Amino acid sequence: MKLIYFLTVYLLLVLTAAAQINLSGRITDAKGHPLPGANVFLRGTYDGANTDSAGTFRFTTSRKDTATLLVSYIGYESYAKKIHTNTTAPFIIQLTEAANELNTVVITAGSFEASDEKRMTMLKPMDIVTTAGANADITAAMNLLPGTQRVGEQTGLFVRGGSGEEAKVVIDGMIVQNPYFSSMPDVQSRGRFQPFMFKGTSFSTGGYSAQYGQALSSVLLLNTTDKTQNEGVSLSLNLANAGISYDHATDKSSISATGSYGNLKPLFALVHQNIDWTHVPEFGGSSLTYRLQPSKTGMLKFYGMYSDSKLGMNFVDPSSETGKTALQQHNRNFFTTSTYTDSWADGRWLLNTGLSYSYDADATTYSGVDFGRSSERWQGRAVLTRLLPANNSLLFGAEAHAITLKNTVQGINYALHDNYGAIFIESQTYLGRKLAIQLGLRGEYSSVLSRANLAPRLSMAYKTGLYSQVSLAYGQFYQTPDYRYLYLNKSLDFERADHLILNYQIIKNKRTFRAEAFYKNYAQLVREFTGQPGMPPQYDANPYRFPWGRTNNGGNGYAQGFDVFWRDQKTVKGLDYWISYSYVDTKRLFKQFFVAATPTFISNHTVSVITKRYFEKISTNLAMTYTISSGRPYYNPNRLEEGDKGFLADRTPVVNNLSFSASHITRIRKNLVVIYASVDNLLNTQNVFTYRFTADGKTRYAVGPQSYRSFFVGGMVMLSKKAKVNVNEL
Repeated sequence: MKLIYFLTVYLLLVLTAAAQINLSGRITDAKGHPLPGANVFLRGTYDGANTDSAGTFRFTTSRKDTATLLVSYIGYESYAKKIHTNTTAPFIIQLTEAANELNTVVITAGSFEASDEKRMTMLKPMDIVTTAGANADITAAMNLLPGTQRVGEQTGLFVRGGSGEEAKVVIDGMIVQNPYFSSMPDVQSRGRFQPFMFKGTSFSTGGYSAQYGQALSSVLLLNTTDKTQNEGVSLSLNLANAGISYDHATDKSSISATGSYGNLKPLFALVHQNIDWTHVPEFGGSSLTYRLQPSKTGMLKFYGMYSDSKLGMNFVDPSSETGKTALQQHNRNFFTTSTYTDSWADGRWLLNTGLSYSYDADATTYSGVDFGRSSERWQGRAVLTRLLPANNSLLFGAEAHAITLKNTVQGINYALHDNYGAIFIESQTYLGRKLAIQLGLRGEYSSVLSRANLAPRLSMAYKTGLYSQVSLAYGQFYQTPDYRYLYLNKSLDFERADHLILNYQIIKNKRTFRAEAFYKNYAQLVREFTGQPGMPPQYDANPYRFPWGRTNNGGNGYAQGFDVFWRDQKTVKGLDYWISYSYVDTKRLFKQFFVAATPTFISNHTVSVITKRYFEKISTNLAMTYTISSGRPYYNPNRLEEGDKGFLADRTPVVNNLSFSASHITRIRKNLVVIYASVDNLLNTQNVFTYRFTADGKTRYAVGPQSYRSFFVGGMVMLSKKAKVNVNEL
């Protein structure tokens, strides 16, 4: 029996050896240099080997006919190829270097990214809450970046000659219908969303992707977090409001809920107001966020929020007999969005879908007369991306919106409904590691206009060094006209802007230098004709007026200029500072303008200096921000006799502001506590944003901030031992 056993084993060994096939070869990079330690094997087997110092490999296999040879090496693209195992010739394989932040160009013209550590990092959530003068408001922080400017008496993002209506806020790909709290006369409203909701921010100053539209100037893209950052209950209290939040996470899901109530009486009792409040702003709200990972690659997110606010004021109104007009406002806002993302085929296919609904209603009266308004938007969106070899990609998608708008003006009810749809496609191609090209095309249709458009987009970037590059962006951008014009004239066309942007940047050792020049051409802008035939043109400077004149798309204009940005997080340990300068030269013939002129929301020169330093020994962050803007145009009716030269020829004084903020982190009974304080307009500068005149032109009113110098204090306690703050981001 033993002899038979040994003979059987011997025969099996001989047969196996006879069936073995030798495979060999050499692995190199694109220049022919050997890659030692590369992993070489056949798919679905244990047959393989690692390359030696010369990049060569050799192993045996029992596989016959065909097999798939795989090669992997850190920092290089994986290699896969079907081979015939009976071949005797050695395999000579060259691997392609994988893309990373140092060896690959990144398209950045017109965009500030903070969504990926491997890309350009500008403003993270912690940056926003620790920047003096931003008051933990996302859009206020964006106004400290180059290409933007603060317009103190108006709400919105004002980017490179564009008005506040020309910039859109997008959350997880979905347009937010009402991203700000309701506007009030001569008061800048805050954004509705908290910075820590988002893991990343991408702010476009122009030339943005074909994925987005309906914005002549820019888009602010906000991407929500995939998982809650804290665990347990948190309480907050300050001079404006009190809030409570709850966070809980499991391996595959998390939930966050918040509730708050605010009343500005305590704050206004300490800070002198330049506004005659009849009902101090009072507000409350709640939100719920749920995240679920149903599969290894899928992610479902749901976010919903509701807010309710009331206020009353007597605002300066030169057109009224008393010089003031009483305003009462009650706002209700609801917004919900859900998104689902997934991938398959080893991540080569990416799916991003979303559905959202928003509703906003302002019950507003001016001197008891109804001026109420409401808006409602349903939207759905789907984007499919195919990742191709060598970091190339192809993206295509579609979106649909159903928008309903209503407005009451002195007892007259206006309403319109718009079914807006868009399809888009975009490709990104890398021609080597130094040149990248992004081509896009977006098509849009609006039912209220009964018109369609086609908008091409192009971006290019060339790597000039290990840490530097130049970028170029061009595109056409369309936007539906202000709905107040469409109430009376639905035959209007889309407004249009063409962008051309040239960018240079260098990022090295936590230092960033960026310079960008731009040119924007405006066309098909809405013009309103308020004068009577044969009579001199009329101009109504009242910013709250309802347009009543004849309109068409005969307007045009341009904006040109440049921005410079420098940020240093390295030179002094713990110190982070950045400096930005923006110059814009622009003129438009639009709205009531009877001649091309610089709009009233434009400052030609804007400078921002931001400094922050975290003192680790005392767990305290200190920050200061200084901004200065040149004077803005305003309408002076006494200069009409000068003709075209006198229209919007006057300028307000220079506006400057110095802000300070401090935050301290400590623990009380193992609970994390954050205490903060801020002072705005530390020097108590009597800034003037614009001037208005009485109807007879004899009296001029200055419009300034809600308060000249203000301060704010508050704190937050996180009732959880797991709560933490990443001091590296302070």
